[in-house]
Amino acid sequence: MDTHTQKFKVRLGLFVAGGLALFVIAIFIIGKQKNLFDPVFKLTSTFYNVSGLQVGNNIRFSGINVGTVDNIIIINDSTVKVDMLIKKEIKQFIKSDCEVAIGSEGLIGDRLLIITQGSVNAPLVKDGQHLASAEPVEIDAIMASLQVTAGNVEIITQQLAEIMYKINKGNGTLGRLIQDSSIAENFNQTMVNLEKSSKGLDENMEAAKHNILLKGFFNKKAKAAEKKKKDALEKK
Repeated sequence: MDTHTQKFKVRLGLFVAGGLALFVIAIFIIGKQKNLFDPVFKLTSTFYNVSGLQVGNNIRFSGINVGTVDNIIIINDSTVKVDMLIKKEIKQFIKSDCEVAIGSEGLIGDRLLIITQGSVNAPLVKDGQHLASAEPVEIDAIMASLQVTAGNVEIITQQLAEIMYKINKGNGTLGRLIQDSSIAENFNQTMVNLEKSSKGLDENMEAAKHNILLKGFFNKKAKAAEKKKKDALEKK
């Protein structure tokens, strides 16, 4: 009986010790996430819509987690106040003209606050100071825009398919040009005729240059061109 009681006491002691250890670890983890063990200072900002932001969400500055959301209060129907706890060691980098925006950890991650970098000459923030905010873009608005774009792309694709179908059938000018070989042959013959006409025109111009009546005119034109070229070279 005594042995059984001792074993029970040992098990009870181990259970209590294990429970206390888990409790201490949980307190340490939660306290670290909430910055309970680090010196912090407070900042505030207001939004029209916090877009699912919750107390305890992270706050980032330059891509680094620097604090947590301490409190969210609805001021009126168009204003929501957000209190932030920031590590005191980060205070030397946050300027008074920094802005606070709402982002997310990935596409479907938790919401978080992002403090943008301020200008070089702006003064540092003070404890309890209010920072300007940038309203978030709602996912629903993005999805609605994507749906409209997808609908437009579908319409354009259908129209292109109809055009290609008509072209393949030989309908329309482009379709007849591609499908009807006689049109292509006529086009080639037209190009040959233009080439012959151009060649004949060159021959006529050459003959006109040697004509007694027109020879003086062409010589005068040639001298004028030569003089113009000479003047241009002298200016250089």
